[in-house]
Amino acid sequence: MIAAAELAAALALPHPPRVLDVRWKLGGHPGRPEFERGHVPTAVYVDLDTELAGHGEPTDGRHPLPGEADLQAAARDWGMRDGDAVVVYDDFSGTSAARAWWLLRHAGVDDVRVLDGGLAAWVAAGGALEAGPVQTARGDIHLQYGALPTLDADGAADTAEHGVLLDARAGERFRGEVEPVDPRAGHIPGAVSAPTTENLGGDGRMLPPVELADRFAALGVRPGVVVGVYCGSGVTAAHEALAMVSAGLPMPALYPGSFSAWSNDPARPVELGAA
Repeated sequence: MIAAAELAAALALPHPPRVLDVRWKLGGHPGRPEFERGHVPTAVYVDLDTELAGHGEPTDGRHPLPGEADLQAAARDWGMRDGDAVVVYDDFSGTSAARAWWLLRHAGVDDVRVLDGGLAAWVAAGGALEAGPVQTARGDIHLQYGALPTLDADGAADTAEHGVLLDARAGERFRGEVEPVDPRAGHIPGAVSAPTTENLGGDGRMLPPVELADRFAALGVRPGVVVGVYCGSGVTAAHEALAMVSAGLPMPALYPGSFSAWSNDPARPVELGAA
């Protein structure tokens, strides 16, 4: 994580970080018009649906990982170069920016941070906004997947049985009371409900590391236990992973297809109700 004041100081350095604006909400308006109305100075807009996700069969999930070459081409369009530090933000408490954080880390970018509290925190700290579209010089970054652990459906099932598989969706979706987008309601059998919104304070910022560590301990996360995370389509699961790392815990394995992939496979069972 990075605080707004820290980002402001970093932007004044001779080699400032590359800033990426990842405004996106499930079922919400496209983020580019909002970006052009006002964004953090030097920021480049990143489209989650088209640049941070691929497109495949329903059993791949709604937001499968983009192809490695596709992500590299997009990152070069954002102006990224090898060795760049990166700061990502959104206007939704980091739950979509975390997708960029996780994906870039997975592709081998070491220094990626999420703006704590997002755009609201930047404005509250007195940060200026720029308006209009942004043109940037093409970068030359080289990306390669494999830096972070991932799960497929079999791995998710095994983690739920022998470790801890955290479901980052809202509790009512986990219990199967509502399901707005996926073909079946419920959760992966054996998973534990862990809404990622509960990692945030009332101001939309990440809870202190000690509080996060206590929360994950209560969910069964402890040394030596294999931990996986999933959500609806692999977006908010990245925020759950971000919270775990912020707590000083090891990076969990992420199931990119998540419940959207699982629920589209009729051979995969689902459970209803609380864990």
